[in-house]
Amino acid sequence: MRIPGVLTGVVFLSLSCALPSGARAQQAPASAPAPAVVVVPAKIMDLRESVDLTGRLVAIQRVDIRARVSGFLEKRNFTEGQKVKAGTVLYEVEDGSYQAAVQEIAGSIESAEAQRDLAVIELNRSNRLLASNTVAQSQVDIANAQVKKAEADLVRLNGTKAQADLNLSYTKITAPFDGIVGLSTVDVGALVGPDTGALTTLTRLDPIYAEFSVATSMFMTYREQVRSGQISAGANVRIILPNGTEYPDKGALNFVSSNVSQGTDTVTVRAEFPNPDGFLLDGTLVRVELEQSNQQDVLAVPQEAVQRDQQGAFVMVVGADSKVELRRIDVSRSSRGQSVVASGLKEGERVITEGIGKVRPGMVVDAAPAVGG
Repeated sequence: MRIPGVLTGVVFLSLSCALPSGARAQQAPASAPAPAVVVVPAKIMDLRESVDLTGRLVAIQRVDIRARVSGFLEKRNFTEGQKVKAGTVLYEVEDGSYQAAVQEIAGSIESAEAQRDLAVIELNRSNRLLASNTVAQSQVDIANAQVKKAEADLVRLNGTKAQADLNLSYTKITAPFDGIVGLSTVDVGALVGPDTGALTTLTRLDPIYAEFSVATSMFMTYREQVRSGQISAGANVRIILPNGTEYPDKGALNFVSSNVSQGTDTVTVRAEFPNPDGFLLDGTLVRVELEQSNQQDVLAVPQEAVQRDQQGAFVMVVGADSKVELRRIDVSRSSRGQSVVASGLKEGERVITEGIGKVRPGMVVDAAPAVGG
């Protein structure tokens, strides 16, 4: 038997009223949870003005090692890439002929000394005879000239021996300073000489220079600020290596060019870095960070907290009631991942750094502090 439609409605209503209140509450939709965000307080920090530039590392000393006399190479006393001290004998050239030359000249000097002694005896004899009117004055003059000639021969021979000694010393090719020896271009047994070219290179890496170019306008502004007392002279210098890591030791500026490069309108500047382990290599391309030396305390927030639209920069601030507020700010500059806030924020106010896309002004959020923040 069919139940009339009106009766069916009455039965359904009666059943609904008979359900427990808890069952009816479970059927109602639950309210959405507050979105989770990460916040960081605005902080006063020492955030000095800095500038990033591109530079290149340059060895403080680098020379080609060459042979200064000719001969066959007898020894190579180093391993390529080895650190050596100043005065270390790197190569040895056969020295037999050079030793013979020294000995030959030494014999000539002894002979010349005997000739000089004989000439002096003759001069003394002539002077005695002249005193007794036994010989003429001309005889004394001749004896005196012979003494001077013998002495001149000795000077010449001593000079020749000095050159021979020098050539003999050149058969041992030494390191002029502490450094690292490069690849050898010759092997033992090769004939070498002044025209052979570089036998190897010696590079001094400790300390090492970082050379970089600064725009003339920037350099002029810096000098004006120093002159007016706005900042102190000098700067902290850091270098960032090609793999993105920062070299732990700071550098010191030690040279500023006195002329401007016409092609780039820049001034060449150089900084010196300690490099005791030889970690920094000659010719490496690096990023140079110049930072003013005197402390500068400013209010700053992480750069990721700052958003921008057509009206300018703003941050999302979470108040004590966990509500979000859009706050317009003025950003004067950015440095080391931080934005310096000139106005619009106070120290300690919390800004959202993660989850900004999930919130709107006036919304209540679940704010958690950043790790380490």
